[in-house]
Amino acid sequence: MKKVAAFTAIAIGAIALLAAPLPSWAGGTVEGKVTFSGKPPAPKEFLFEKFPNPRFCVKNPNKDAKGEKRLLHEVEVGKDGSLKNAVVAIEGINDEKFVADFTGQDIQAELCEFKPYTSVVVENQKSFRVVNNDEEAVKVEVKKEGDQIILKDLEMDPKDKKFKETRVQASDTIRTETGSVRGADLKPGDKVVVVRGVLHNPHSFKVKGPSSATIFNIGLPEKGSKLDKPLKPNSPKPGESVFRMQCDQHEFMQVWALPITNPYYAVVGEDGKFEIKDVPAGKYKLVAWHPALNKGKPIEQEIEVKDGASASAKLEFKP
Repeated sequence: MKKVAAFTAIAIGAIALLAAPLPSWAGGTVEGKVTFSGKPPAPKEFLFEKFPNPRFCVKNPNKDAKGEKRLLHEVEVGKDGSLKNAVVAIEGINDEKFVADFTGQDIQAELCEFKPYTSVVVENQKSFRVVNNDEEAVKVEVKKEGDQIILKDLEMDPKDKKFKETRVQASDTIRTETGSVRGADLKPGDKVVVVRGVLHNPHSFKVKGPSSATIFNIGLPEKGSKLDKPLKPNSPKPGESVFRMQCDQHEFMQVWALPITNPYYAVVGEDGKFEIKDVPAGKYKLVAWHPALNKGKPIEQEIEVKDGASASAKLEFKP
């Protein structure tokens, strides 16, 4: 009986052990900082008057003291050398489900700027989205020509050196700063402030070395205009090419993205720091990429990730 009892006790203990939750790790963490040594390059300069909507785009805070030039800060470095907008990613893990489901984040056009400046994409991404949030108020004079209403800008466009005219029908609804009116309700000679969209034209490319190929090129004429397109047929490929998007109306509006194959990545902020959690244990290549540095090529570091532990990395770009 004692042997039976002992055996029963062992069996019960074994069952209890199997039933109890076993300790498990979701992987390890990779953390660190991206820096830039040396003096960062000066921002690129664009004269507002050489581009459409100069009186609206000048509202963007990234401009010179006189408000004449739009400044594109491609490389932003903090006092401690921290590099903003770098993308950090782990290579060597191909997560097919992640790639199939990935839709990324909306790119916002705000005050003649695409946000964010850097991001990530996947090969043959099924959904890439851009939203236009811009509109401007313009003072116009009303004229009539037959059944058409002509709205003539009262200020000459510095870029085209001419007055812009917009033609609408008498039955059309026109938005003004005080509300919506019908074209028929406007009288010749009236001077009103109309509200109209700022045309942005997102033009995307696959960039491979010095060459590039268009993916899509679509105009967004009004506030609230959206595009949702797949990154085909010229899809950027991880390790071979990158993604770039630029507004054909405003050259200083740019977006860059690194193609990835798994969810283990980070886009660093102003402090240059990053943290990538739940990385499966193993040895990997960690890359940091910035579109304006190292000739657009990533810098690399070998790391080892252990379950339940943190692996540290310091990634430094040089002039």
